[in-house]
Amino acid sequence: MNQPKILIVDDELLIRDLLYDFFASKDFQIQTANDAAEAMQLVEKHKDFDVVLTDIKLEGEDGLSFVDRIREQHPDLPVIVMTGYPSVESAIEALRKRVYDYVIKPFNINRLFATVKAASDEHNQDKNLTV
Repeated sequence: MNQPKILIVDDELLIRDLLYDFFASKDFQIQTANDAAEAMQLVEKHKDFDVVLTDIKLEGEDGLSFVDRIREQHPDLPVIVMTGYPSVESAIEALRKRVYDYVIKPFNINRLFATVKAASDEHNQDKNLTV
């Protein structure tokens, strides 16, 4: 089976590095981005991510606007949003944008892994059904 490919978007270097190291240890292929603009360039360039994991609060464009841009080009790509500033409003907005999950920081890394793995597996199943 191919290694799942994940894009991690967070403007906090510590979080990006933590997630990169953890998912690399689980045999994922990983790309990281500091902001939505850089992340969108990676999405357009690679086109084969299985999951996008993004913070809601980013420099420049916020993570939920970034979800809209992903949806325009890749409507079936699972997106998991993370936030250190949870609110009912942002959770509802995220769900309306069809995010796969809304994760509150600080998170349990093993639970996050299970969510990312499930999203990746579902995405790959869907890709195989449409081929």
